[in-house]
This record gives sequence, structure tokens and C-alpha cells, in this order.
Amino acid sequence: MAKLFGTDGPRGIAVTDLTCELAMQTGRAAALVLAKKDGGKTKILIGKDTRLSSDALEAAVCAGICSVGADVELLGVVPTPALARLIVKYGADGGIMISGSHNSAEYNGLKLFSAKGHKLMEEAEDEIERLVLTSPEEMKLCSHDEVGRVIHGENAADEYIESLKEAAETDLSGLKVAIDCANGCASYTAEKLFTALGAEVLVIADKPDGTNINKDCGSTHIHHLMEYVVEQGCDCGLAFDGDADRCIAVDEKGCIIDGDRLIAIFAENMKARGRLEGDTAVITVMSSLGLRKYADSVGIKLVSAGAGARYVLERMLESGYKLGGEPNGHIIFLDECKTGDGQLAGVRLLEILKSGSRKLSELAGDMPAYPQVKLNVRIPPKFRELWKNEKAVTELIERYQKELGSEGRIFVRESGKEPIVRIMTEGSDFGRINDMAVAIAQCIKDSCAY
Repeated sequence: MAKLFGTDGPRGIAVTDLTCELAMQTGRAAALVLAKKDGGKTKILIGKDTRLSSDALEAAVCAGICSVGADVELLGVVPTPALARLIVKYGADGGIMISGSHNSAEYNGLKLFSAKGHKLMEEAEDEIERLVLTSPEEMKLCSHDEVGRVIHGENAADEYIESLKEAAETDLSGLKVAIDCANGCASYTAEKLFTALGAEVLVIADKPDGTNINKDCGSTHIHHLMEYVVEQGCDCGLAFDGDADRCIAVDEKGCIIDGDRLIAIFAENMKARGRLEGDTAVITVMSSLGLRKYADSVGIKLVSAGAGARYVLERMLESGYKLGGEPNGHIIFLDECKTGDGQLAGVRLLEILKSGSRKLSELAGDMPAYPQVKLNVRIPPKFRELWKNEKAVTELIERYQKELGSEGRIFVRESGKEPIVRIMTEGSDFGRINDMAVAIAQCIKDSCAY
């Protein structure tokens, strides 16, 4: 994995790790890599989330792009999927979303998109990394009369709302919905969208101040929404993350409907309507055993990709599958958007509720739940990629997996960005899988001692 790019672009503590200088250089490199092949004027769209640091990083990225002769259109605060959609609509050559996604306000990141509206593939990322980290002298600055222009877009959020309204297949009247905007980008779009579609909408965490994005709210802190849905007698709750490319739902009883359960609901609905290509959905290696068993019971095939939305998309593009997603709520409907779109997922879920007679708890109730334990182990940087060759570690993982058999899973992988090993164990006996996860973590620590 590249040093600049993790699973979702450069990311770190804003201004100190992800510096303005690095953002400017990334903008330069991206503009050169995404440049028009015919030598025409390159145009890059920039969106941002509500973090205080997003303005500074936007200015830096913008300066970098313009300094090599490409034009920039600033979309302002918009969801990540809005940027992806508008790249295609405007005929731009690519885009950069300035967002730390689901992370807290001190973090920020750069998500880079191609002219096709999906995140860059590894070949393009590797070239940008090379230019930024090892060959910055190749990024020649343009002359004063070739500097790129900056265009200030004014209607990007409204255009995104209109595109989802046009995509909706039914009105949502009669549904009462609570929405958690994570004090992020959805604060500018969600209430307008779902109200326009006819739902009765109650909104929380929709007052961003630059520092409260994802703070005890949103898809990673869903407890407030769980309580709120029950208190207000809602049919459903929807929680987005900071840049609104994720959606996690809450049923009328206040129970979480995570990305795996959403995939099950969407796949079964699409299959019934003949819209699920090959009766297949793409998931990740982190998707639950419950989803796998449920899909098998209803005749839905599952294809696994690596952990991360980009790998889900790659697999979908390779084989033409129409639905894919992750447990964290990244759901991709390939015919409509080539990245996760939390609000689109919300619209599709509410349409299923509106068109049927079952409550959300009943829609998701047939999927078995298996406990999962997830642990992170920090290792010395010198052991990156080497820990997996330690015999004690590999033999312990193999022994535990044999013990679990088909009724459990163990998944151990290294983070793409940090020297951290992520451990996930899953099975019917929580105490046993917890013991396994702890033992594997300790074994890795012992094998990779400083």
C-alpha cells in the first residue's frame, strides 16, 4: 500500500500531519495525473465537509491545482457522493473531497476521484504518490499567463438534492423519520431532501460549528438516535457520517440496522424485482457470518472483496454487479453512483418500507446475529508486513479457525495507513471469541516486541 494513500486517500491530524504543504503538492500531482490527454484545459472539482480545517486545506489544494495550469470549481460544503455525481454531470476531469469522513474534527483527509466519478485506482494513486514524495521536481509550475482559474459554484448541494429526488421511485408520505446529520455535510441536504419526498422529518446533530462533526453523533455514535427514534415514535432512523457517504439505520424499536443488514434488505428487494445482477451482491471480508448465512438461505450469492469501499467498487466494476457495501454503511448502487451514498441508501430503504407492509424490524429480523470482537494492536513500524510471518501468530490463528469451523471466523489484517494490526473474531459464543481475540493480540505483541 502506498505511503501517501491509505484505503481512502491521504488522512491525518489536520495541518500538522496532513499539512497545507502536503495538500498543495497533492493538488498539483492530482491535476497532472488527471490532466486531459488532448492538452485541453483540465478542470478539477473540490468539495469539503464542515471541519474548521477544511477551509485551509481547500485553499492549499486549490493553489496547487491552479499552479500547474488546471482550473478549479469550488462546490463548498457538499456530501462526498454529491462531488462524485457532479464530476460526471459537469464533465470535469476529476475531483477532490476534503473530509475526514467519520473521524473526529481534528482529523481531515483528501479523497480523490477520477473523471468517471469513482475513487482513483491504485495506478493513479501510485503516480501521485511518486510525484509528491520522491519526484516533486517533475511538477513544473506554469507561467503567469497559464495559471488556472477558480470558479465558485453556488448550487452544488441543491443539484445533488434534485438528482436524488429524480431518482426516487415513490413518495415517502406517511413515514416519520429521524435523521442524524453528524453535524456534517448532510446538515445542508438531508432535511430538504426527505421533506421534499414527503416524509415527516425530525433532525438532530444538524448544527455544525467546525469542531463538532461526528462528536457523539452520526453513524459511529448512534446511541442518541436509537433513543430518539423510540421517544418520537418514528418508523425509522437514519444516521450519516461526516461526509454522508455512509448510512446506518435504526428500526422502530431502537435497534441498529448496520450495513450488513441493509445489504440483506436491498439485495432481497432487488432480487425480487429482477434488478440484482446475477443475484449477487459484493461485500467485504469484514462482513458478518450472519449476512453470509442469510444470503445463502434466500438464494443470494455474495462475492467478497478486500476491506474498503474502493475494493468493493473494483469488484463491482470488474463483473458488473449492481449492489455492494460494507458493514459500516458504505452502500454502492452502481447504476446510480460509483461511490457510497448515505442519503441514496436512506431513500431506497424508506421506499421499501413505504411499498410493503412490514416494519423495519421485521425486514431485518430474519438475519442471524453473531457476536464480533474487534481489537487493534499497534506494532513497531519495522514489523510492518513481517508480523504475519511469525510462526507463533500464524499457528495460533490457524488453530482457532479450525476450532470455530463453519460457525465462526477470524480475520487479521494490517491497516493500510498505520502500523496497526486489526483483529476480528466472530462466532456464537462471545466469551470464547473474546478470549481468542485477546490471545491473538497478545501473541502479536509478544512476537513484535520493541
